[in-house]
This record gives sequence, structure tokens and C-alpha cells, in this order.
Amino acid sequence: MKVIESSTLTADRAWGALDICVMNGTSCRLHWTDKPYKWHVNDGEEVFAVMQGEVLMHVLGADGERARTLKASDIFYAQAGDEHFAEPVGEARILVIEKERCV
Repeated sequence: MKVIESSTLTADRAWGALDICVMNGTSCRLHWTDKPYKWHVNDGEEVFAVMQGEVLMHVLGADGERARTLKASDIFYAQAGDEHFAEPVGEARILVIEKERCV
């Protein structure tokens, strides 16, 4: 059993992460960041839950770029192939659940 106090997580770099677990090929990681991520497309689904802070989630679709503000307790779901990037407003802590990556 683990209890993770997400509000205490810090990292020495943007998007530093605490690996919580891997379940049947799906990773669950808690990230700390104060800088935006890059535009990217996942090869699987992704769930992105803001634990603390505020994040602008940018999404590129047929109608162009849109941004949505996510606050603590908000959840973003991206299907495989959805182009997106996250831009924190100050510091943010984010739980990301996605297909495990081979490193």
C-alpha cells in the first residue's frame, strides 16, 4: 500500500515525475512542473488530472488550436492521435495515466 501526498511533490526539473505504479501496461505518474510541455501525439489514450495548480491544455483539431483552462480536480482525456500540450500557470502537480513507455 502507498499513500502519496501530491501537494508535497517537487522535482529538480520541469515535468519531473514520481512513478506510482504500472498496471497491466498502463503507467501512473505524478508530475511536478512550472514549464510547458511540447506539442505531441500519444500512440495510446492518456488521462491527465490536475491535482494542484492551473494548466492551459492546448489541443489542435480540424478547427485549429483551442486552449482550455484546467483547475485542480479537472481531468483531461486524450484519445490516441490527439495533438496537444500542457502549459502550467505557475507550478502545477499533474497525475498522468497512459500506456507504459519503454525506456
